[in-house]
Amino acid sequence: MGMDKLRGSIVALVTPFDERGAIDFDALGRLVDYQLEGGTDGILVLGTTGESSTMTDIEDYEVARFVKERVAGRVPVIGGAGSNSTQESLDKSLGLQQLGLDGLLLITPYYNKSNEEGIYRHFKTVLDAVDIPCILYNIPGRTGCKISEENVARLCGHPNAWGIKEASGDIAYATAVARYVSDDFRMFSGNDDMVVPILSLGGSGVISVWADVAPAAVHEMCEAWFAGDVARAREIQLGNLELVHSLFAEVNPIPVKAALASMGLIHEGYRAPLWEPTDETRSRLAAALKGAGLID
Repeated sequence: MGMDKLRGSIVALVTPFDERGAIDFDALGRLVDYQLEGGTDGILVLGTTGESSTMTDIEDYEVARFVKERVAGRVPVIGGAGSNSTQESLDKSLGLQQLGLDGLLLITPYYNKSNEEGIYRHFKTVLDAVDIPCILYNIPGRTGCKISEENVARLCGHPNAWGIKEASGDIAYATAVARYVSDDFRMFSGNDDMVVPILSLGGSGVISVWADVAPAAVHEMCEAWFAGDVARAREIQLGNLELVHSLFAEVNPIPVKAALASMGLIHEGYRAPLWEPTDETRSRLAAALKGAGLID
């Protein structure tokens, strides 16, 4: 399935690791099946939630290939191809495109950050080289820099700039960027507690951590909005705020992996420097998951 009509809930999928720290492909298959059964509209692999920063290129391609084959065309599969090195991002983008992924997620260059022209060229280099849709990823809390409104204006008209994942948490910025939303350039919320507000600005959905544990609820929330049932969409958003907040009680993806483990879907394994959550976080997660009917 292509990206043309993609909207709604795109899950930012975790990468499950086994007791030895290797990728657990059996668990990865369970996660993909759980998402498809829950109505997820698209799957993103190798993002922040997927711990791609601690994975090798070989592991990245193995995960991308596995998920693409497991999904078997039922929903689009997008691959995180971001790096603070433009050349590395380009190489990874071309590699994931060759594997047949439907789209790419491109993050702003972190640590070295660059100036305005450098950030523009960082994205344009990849956009010029690939033949599949790309989502720009604005998350200054992680990267230390943002995609300025001016650069969004410069990039949004590129034929391979399919949209932006807006994860700044700044509604004023999102409102400014919403002026560039069109049939050819979409905006997705990168914050699970701001999905309905982003939809109200013309957004097309969410790239979601929440959907890892509750794909059906996130999908229903988006579909309710698109069907004109604003009250139902708002009810799901507000009714799940404690679950969403518990999933971010510590740095992502620590809580969501603990939650998935408590649901029996994965072994609770992380790549260093990530570590298991505190007892307080576990208690909060358990209460929120029970409240959402996800565990007994």
